[in-house]
Amino acid sequence: MKVETAKKVEDAAAWRKYSENMLPPLLQAALDCFVEHGYHGTTIRTVAARAKLSVPGLYHHYASKQALLVAIVQFAMKDLLVRSEDAVAEAGSSVEEQFRLLIECLALFHAHRSELAFIAASEIRSLEGESRTAHIQSRDKQQQMVDDIINQGMREGNFDAEHPKDTSRAIVTMCTGIAQWYRRDGELTPEELALRYANIARMTLGVGPGSRRESVFTAPTVGDAPIVVN
Repeated sequence: MKVETAKKVEDAAAWRKYSENMLPPLLQAALDCFVEHGYHGTTIRTVAARAKLSVPGLYHHYASKQALLVAIVQFAMKDLLVRSEDAVAEAGSSVEEQFRLLIECLALFHAHRSELAFIAASEIRSLEGESRTAHIQSRDKQQQMVDDIINQGMREGNFDAEHPKDTSRAIVTMCTGIAQWYRRDGELTPEELALRYANIARMTLGVGPGSRRESVFTAPTVGDAPIVVN
């Protein structure tokens, strides 16, 4: 069964757009069950009932529960990587803009696709063999995109981070963590949250209002002497 992901199209903002029904019904049923019961707590019979199929009917499409999980996490990573590449492409040559849009993209994905992203992250432990290796490689590729942009910004003098690699990992973890707590009926829309997180991430690298570069405290003075507040 072919799973559609985000497409590279002429619409430069396509990576920001999300439809509600992105998975085929059978994979959506499996995702719902994994979210509710966990991978190991879900049976094929449970998924089949949720999808309104017989167990043999389910096996016609996917050979096992493992195959369902693999299809779900593959969709998640392909969708995220395509969107991320499009976001960076939209930014052009500006490393600061590449970083800002990439973090906006990460935050949007983990808010709009919170359940999908949660299972893709939390059930790595349940993937087997080559599927697990491939998924980790995709995850590492996503992390490397952020690493490369931060390293380029450091070389160009646009970013300021004492520990660039740790900073990059912390920023990505901040974005992926959205999937664990975000709710649509909360204070912020996915778009508002993504812009807020992009600004927080930029400040972490010394860019933008509130950053270390723009918030260095200088004590007020009277004459030549600083005012000391006890």
